[in-house]
Amino acid sequence: MRGESSAQPDVLLTLDGAGVIRKAALSNSVSGQGVAAWLGRPWIETLGPLGGDSAQQVVEGAREGGVSAFQALQRFPSGLELPMEYTAVRMGGRDGGLVVLGKSLHVVAELQSRLVAAQQATEQDYWKLREVETRYRLLLDASAEAVLMIGAEDFHVVEANPAAVRALRLATGRDVLERLDAPERQAFLAMLRQVREHGRAPGILLRLGPERDAWTVRATLAASEPGLHYLLHVAPTASAGAVAASAPPALSIDALIDRLPDAFAAVNEGGVVLRANRAFLDLIQVAAPGAAVGESLGRWLLEPSCDGAALLATLRRNRSVRLLPMTLTGELGTATQVEVSAAGNADGAPAYYGILLRDVSRRAADVSDSHLATVLGAVTEQIGRTPLLQVVRETSDAVERHYIRAALQRVDGNRTAAAELLGLSRQSLHTKLNRYAAADGSDGGADSVG
Repeated sequence: MRGESSAQPDVLLTLDGAGVIRKAALSNSVSGQGVAAWLGRPWIETLGPLGGDSAQQVVEGAREGGVSAFQALQRFPSGLELPMEYTAVRMGGRDGGLVVLGKSLHVVAELQSRLVAAQQATEQDYWKLREVETRYRLLLDASAEAVLMIGAEDFHVVEANPAAVRALRLATGRDVLERLDAPERQAFLAMLRQVREHGRAPGILLRLGPERDAWTVRATLAASEPGLHYLLHVAPTASAGAVAASAPPALSIDALIDRLPDAFAAVNEGGVVLRANRAFLDLIQVAAPGAAVGESLGRWLLEPSCDGAALLATLRRNRSVRLLPMTLTGELGTATQVEVSAAGNADGAPAYYGILLRDVSRRAADVSDSHLATVLGAVTEQIGRTPLLQVVRETSDAVERHYIRAALQRVDGNRTAAAELLGLSRQSLHTKLNRYAAADGSDGGADSVG
């Protein structure tokens, strides 16, 4: 019965050949609307201003093809306006009357309104979640306590805040179980099983980090995409804290590094930043250490001839560099001229490198202006004495000699390293050195270019 009622038209009109309403009937849904005033009036006059032309086309279409349909706004004598879907069917010949059946679209309009409201509510919820995620990220990065998120299936580190990276050397992708001894591994897995079954478990003592220090580890279950994860809170043990409190204050290298006026960063053998002071963060134009820790140093050393990869290659080959000129590009696109000094933590195969970067952009600008003024003054003295082409050629040779000599001095005469700094092949550098040696009558050594 409900299906039959829903199939009935809300408005049933009978029109004569001229489109005038002769009969009108309404369903129960709109039965309260009196339509006696419609009788004897053209149907088109009862429609809204946007439906008049379309209604005329429907009438003509029904007369021509027998059936026509369209949507229009129907105005009732009481002033009520409802969106309607009308179907007109011809009766008899071309000049016969029409039967018009109308179905109210107010349910569809209401559903569309609800859909729009739901979309707006979803968008508001999305931005609220983004705000919560941003706050969570800022709190996690600023926390002094080591926090890790590991996968519930493979126990690999999914996320690690800067405190965890510094203290435990556990970066993203590392397997936590590999850092534990067999007895500790079993205790750790037992704690995680208890957390998964009961939601909580007492903290346990584990030895983590490069120094195998004792840490108290607590775990909670976190549901996130694409599956379950464990959130680990790692804190120094109370006994260790008591011993540290009773002992005389030790020298805090981290505090000294943070107060250095020059930028400092510690990177691993792959060039990933593990530690950075405030001066380094200012140079690369980021606000929090979390935006630098875990990123490649090459992200900010973009100069093709001396980028992050070239710096690491030079360090592996020479074990250290001193006052190497480079260009550091910040997150906002600002390029800064720096002098880089760096060394590894061991002579053989260093696992970490300490890199000191000094901003020399102001000094470079002053020296460049002074040197340029001197060169231009010397060139000006040649006016009227030397042809222009000869002056240009001699000046170009002098600049090239000076640049090659400076590069060789930076790398203690190592021609391969100098060629990398100059962006030349080793053969091209040898050719230039031989040419200058022949011009000077020397043997082509590192000092023969000056």
